[in-house]
Amino acid sequence: MTVIMKAKKALTATDVRKIAKLANLVISDSEEKIFTPQLSATLDYVNQLEKADTEHVEATAHVTGLENVFREDVIEPTLSQSEALSNAPQTYNGYIVVKAIFEETE
Repeated sequence: MTVIMKAKKALTATDVRKIAKLANLVISDSEEKIFTPQLSATLDYVNQLEKADTEHVEATAHVTGLENVFREDVIEPTLSQSEALSNAPQTYNGYIVVKAIFEETE
């Protein structure tokens, strides 16, 4: 089912200010004057896109046709614990010893 929106009136400066506020944007008066016709033109274009006949177009989430882009999990060779610890300046019970980064408070 194709939904066609009727052409709407151009946005006003008040509309643009409200949209900017909703987007948490602060815009100046000069930016408001620039953005008002630009945003109106963008919305007019979207209205034109809604006129496209998509009745026989199958709905899709993406257009690439890819279904599963993940590779299989493969266990790759890694260092043994002793190899991993061999260059550590100090170890204790199979762990690397580092200086404390938290201060004790009372």
